[in-house]
Amino acid sequence: MTAAESDAIRRIEAEAISSRFARGWHCLGLAEKYKDGKPHTINGFGQKLVVFMGEDGKINVLDGYCRHMGGDLSAGTVKGNTIACPFHDWRWGGDGRCKGIPYSRRVPLRARTAAWPTMEQDKLLFVWNDPEGKQPPADVTIPVMEGATRDDWTDWRWTEQVVHTNAREVIDNVVDMAHFFYIHQSFPTFFKNVFEGTTATQIMKGVTREDSRRQREGGSGGGGPRMLGNTSIATYHGPSFMIDELTYHYDGYDLKSVLINCHYPIDENSFSLHSGIIVQHSEALPPAAAEATAEKLSSFILAGFQQDVEIWKNKTRIDNPLLCEEDGPVYQLRRWYEQFYVDVADVTPEMTDRFEYEIDTTRPVESWQKEVDANMARMDAEEAKA
Repeated sequence: MTAAESDAIRRIEAEAISSRFARGWHCLGLAEKYKDGKPHTINGFGQKLVVFMGEDGKINVLDGYCRHMGGDLSAGTVKGNTIACPFHDWRWGGDGRCKGIPYSRRVPLRARTAAWPTMEQDKLLFVWNDPEGKQPPADVTIPVMEGATRDDWTDWRWTEQVVHTNAREVIDNVVDMAHFFYIHQSFPTFFKNVFEGTTATQIMKGVTREDSRRQREGGSGGGGPRMLGNTSIATYHGPSFMIDELTYHYDGYDLKSVLINCHYPIDENSFSLHSGIIVQHSEALPPAAAEATAEKLSSFILAGFQQDVEIWKNKTRIDNPLLCEEDGPVYQLRRWYEQFYVDVADVTPEMTDRFEYEIDTTRPVESWQKEVDANMARMDAEEAKA
């Protein structure tokens, strides 16, 4: 290889991963699991946290180690509205102040620890992280999901798993149309992104490979209602919480669901990945059937996450991806994402100004259909030989 040829090779660039964690609301999962009267350990944002609910019903999040002599508060005991350290029984309130020391006449004036702002909404628990130590602004919110607390929707089906890579890998999927075919067996027939302020939206319509084949053959593939496709409007509200209004279109009715894709960082190289789904009851899908459908969809979505995880754990981080036109606005998405990793004063208009991008899916779908047809022909030939 000549020096000129070597210079022309595209090199992968990747800066060191920042030890800073994203500013914003992060979901810790279903609130109910923290309401058992016991302290809970959360390894997040590069440290240990303790989560507990006092007798007043409020869920609190504090730094996990006692400021007295370093006892592990998550191994302590909930007493009233405080968490008692297992080492010397210092009592810490949800506001971070020491409320009492049983063996001491008075509490030191500086007996305070870090208390993390929390929010319980739609049966979920959120915690606010801000490297600058500021409280959450009133205009930075997570939208209320009406179906999460209504009787005509199912309960949450919720899953959690640890993924050993940086959380940015999850965010890149917002613009990655092509991976839906190669990883998730789906035909995206419409794909658009809209970034504005602290939200990033992916609008997608599509069908699965199997449903595409059934439609072409004119069958339902099992005697049930024929699926015509799906519509997904998925929006990240801040750096880590996506609400996906996911509708499956069947011959005769629509199945409405809400999918949550969220995470919180454990450290720079791992995060806790969560998914949740609720399904609306309807005449075509009464309560028992809706619950069964939610369970099935939850398993299906978890399997899809596992497909992504297999890619993430074997790929390398790349800051300068080499892109084609149909790869979508990867660099623009990353500029939007950067706003959560800098001080508020350093957020620039190019991170938050409205940006729209629609991919022409004509060429990809034609190419993918040819691949499916070729695979089906090969499989038919192998079956005929057998």
